[in-house]
Amino acid sequence: MDKVNILLVDDQPAKLLSYEVILDELGENLIKANSPHEALGVLLKTDIAVVLIDVVMPQIDGFQLAAMIREHPRFQKLAIIFVSGVQIADTDHLRGYEIGAVDYVTVPVVPEVLRAKVRVFIDLYRKTRQLEALNAELEQRVASRTAELEAQTEKLRQSEERRSIALSAGDMGSWEVDLTTGHIEWDDGPYRIFDVDPATFRPTVERIEAMMHPDDREKNSVTGIVAAGEPRFQVEFRIVRPSGEVRWCYGAGIISRDTEGKPVRMNGVTVDVTERKRAEERQLLLAREVDHRAKNMLAVVLSVLRLTKAKTTADFIQTVEGRIHALAATHNLLSATRWQGANLRQIVDEEMAPYRADHRERVLAEGPAAMLLPATAQAVALALHELATNAAKYGALSTETGKLRLAWSIGPDALELIWEETAGPPAKPPSSLGFGLSIVRSSIEAQFRGGVEYDWRPEGLRCRLVIPRAQIVNPELMPRAAPATPKPTANAVSRSLSGKRLLMVEDEFLVGMMAKKLLESFGATVLGPYARLADGLAAARTEQFDGALLDFNLAGELAEPLADFLIAHGLPFVFLTGYQRDSIDRRYANVPLLQKPIEPESLERVLVSLLDSPLPLEVVEAD
Repeated sequence: MDKVNILLVDDQPAKLLSYEVILDELGENLIKANSPHEALGVLLKTDIAVVLIDVVMPQIDGFQLAAMIREHPRFQKLAIIFVSGVQIADTDHLRGYEIGAVDYVTVPVVPEVLRAKVRVFIDLYRKTRQLEALNAELEQRVASRTAELEAQTEKLRQSEERRSIALSAGDMGSWEVDLTTGHIEWDDGPYRIFDVDPATFRPTVERIEAMMHPDDREKNSVTGIVAAGEPRFQVEFRIVRPSGEVRWCYGAGIISRDTEGKPVRMNGVTVDVTERKRAEERQLLLAREVDHRAKNMLAVVLSVLRLTKAKTTADFIQTVEGRIHALAATHNLLSATRWQGANLRQIVDEEMAPYRADHRERVLAEGPAAMLLPATAQAVALALHELATNAAKYGALSTETGKLRLAWSIGPDALELIWEETAGPPAKPPSSLGFGLSIVRSSIEAQFRGGVEYDWRPEGLRCRLVIPRAQIVNPELMPRAAPATPKPTANAVSRSLSGKRLLMVEDEFLVGMMAKKLLESFGATVLGPYARLADGLAAARTEQFDGALLDFNLAGELAEPLADFLIAHGLPFVFLTGYQRDSIDRRYANVPLLQKPIEPESLERVLVSLLDSPLPLEVVEAD
């Protein structure tokens, strides 16, 4: 059997390679095109069975390319499958089907699904070619059967068109309506979608329309669709099952007319798209929530910057960095629980880690499990950070003998946390609270209607925080969070990076500049930062360097090709990213990961350790 040609169109070589690997099992000729213009050239010179087109391409997108293809008489029946890595709106779906697309495939691509879809259209292509050859032979040999052959060809064309539409979705059912008699033929699919028994339910136009949602019934009735006068149609509507459950459906079909132009038959498919609709709703809610949280976090950071006061620029930077890192640590805890809450114990451990590094007995923390709401967790983390900073400057943590005890308990109305310093310098009431201790009071009292009491005792500060019970999440409802990573102590011994050449690939300009400045202060020479994956790969192939820092997501492209290149050449590197460890492929399990925002001590400590005694980067195969 002769091989057929499959054209793959995408501006990203990596994606073309992935499609080639997936479709190689079909045993057909795979032709790749990196641009719409190259694709059009291939189509004019080569007989193509199926075209896979990326929706999002520069200059000419997938929809425009499909429209240009359809304008040529040779390609009126060419099977076109759109591949999309972004959320496709309903209008884009309709636009694609109007152009003549037969299917959509979303990224990440499921290899089995993509092969199955392409295989169907390859079979259809071969059958069509075989039938064309047979028809030509029959026309030549039996002129007297021309009329019968034309009728058979028309019937076959209608059958192929119905099949092409039916294959455009997964959970679907096909149907046929005789507009003259009102008779309806269903396959098993519509019975399943409408949740009715084939043994007792006889489909009629009246019964089907009665099961439509009242708000969708009039505009999607058979009479209304036929009256529109279009040969093809696509509609979305809701149905109400006998159980009362509401489901979303997508319908597509064609209307056939007799020689006088009278509509006589309607053929099409119905697809249950409820899950897609729900996913779209969840996506919309998620986008709104992310936008809300991002704006809130930016507002908090802006407030910290504006309200922080310091005598010198260095003091200002140190104070602001400490507060932002306190917020970032709590953000990581909240991210691990999908922003449902954060464990108070983990918040305390994060903030107290630098002061426990050498003398763990200096800081004692005890209390029951308590999960705080996201906003409350951030406020408490910032409050503890300010209390700890104050203690490290003026209180118990500023001496070798000072001790700190944190104890909390949960009562019927509130959570009470006691911060008690002893054996340190005598505590004196300040003439006015600075910004740090004002944060403690304002965030707890004003924002959550809690309480803050300062007791400036000779033996040390005692602070009592009262947080209303409404700010505590039921721990039974919380997903388990990953254990917190201890923060490096500010007094940790560091080693110089003098003489080291480091490749940096980072698409955020300000982050890259800050990291470069830090690395240069450690004595390193920095190549970059490079903002694009292609530029980073080019530099890795031509430059000489001792190690690398990679952002995992570079303007929408994952840094995996560059990471694989570095592993193959035995070059050590660090991921510098906002991603959690479990969001990165397991084959990079041995690669160090530093989360943004950058902590200078952690950055230097990890790089010194990695570059002085780099360990082999064992590739861990994913399941």
